[in-house]
Amino acid sequence: MVLTTQTVNVNKFNDHIFKPTQLDMIAIEKPVALIYNGISHVVMMATPKDLAHFALGFSLTERIIDNPNEIYGIDIEETPKGIEVHIELSSRRFMQLKAQRRNLTGRTGCGICGTEQIDQVCKLSANLPTTTQIMLQHFVDAPNNLKRVQVVGEQTGCTHAAVWLSTQGQFIAGFEDIGRHVALDKLLGYRAKQHDQQGIILVSSRASYEMVQKVANCGVEILFAVSAATSMAVEMAEQCNLTLVGFFRGEKGVVYSGKHRLID
Repeated sequence: MVLTTQTVNVNKFNDHIFKPTQLDMIAIEKPVALIYNGISHVVMMATPKDLAHFALGFSLTERIIDNPNEIYGIDIEETPKGIEVHIELSSRRFMQLKAQRRNLTGRTGCGICGTEQIDQVCKLSANLPTTTQIMLQHFVDAPNNLKRVQVVGEQTGCTHAAVWLSTQGQFIAGFEDIGRHVALDKLLGYRAKQHDQQGIILVSSRASYEMVQKVANCGVEILFAVSAATSMAVEMAEQCNLTLVGFFRGEKGVVYSGKHRLID
């Protein structure tokens, strides 16, 4: 069983008065190295669960692969200093990966640490088609699904979540992590293995450009976020024909782009 929380001694105070020392729960954060064909590509700080989904999702959203079949195997190995995820990549994709010459160490939630050139930042696939429309009334209770998957977050208040909902607003899957990008990668990795990929994605964070880039590169047409969108996220969403909604609270939200997919 993977440990995701631990207890620590803390001193809480209220009205500037300390209470007796007590135990509190915190989320476990570990360095996770993604190693392709024996060569380490990236180290991310993450919650140490659902790492096979993370490896697949990261590989897709970073356009290291185009489809899951280009990964032949994933092995997870605990080490004294962290976790190594060994990914067996097709020879063609591995040669392309080596040519990218990208090696980064990502802090929690970091999107572009270590990117060598500015033109490596925006790596979008072709424009998204419009195959999905949703009725907003089906998503009134959608934010409740974030808490549904935040088991560690419920204990620690320390995780983000990403959930996948059907076009009728029904819960399909969801994942949590201390890093919002990692939670999304886990979800996109899971989604890539499913036959039916219709639906929307809802994230518990802001919608920055990396979140837009990740979902667009995986063919997702609709992204809801509970917080704001950044300028670069909006520009990218418009560029790739993504429906982007921020400040989503179930009955209200702000549509930044792609209103044509939303029916009120």
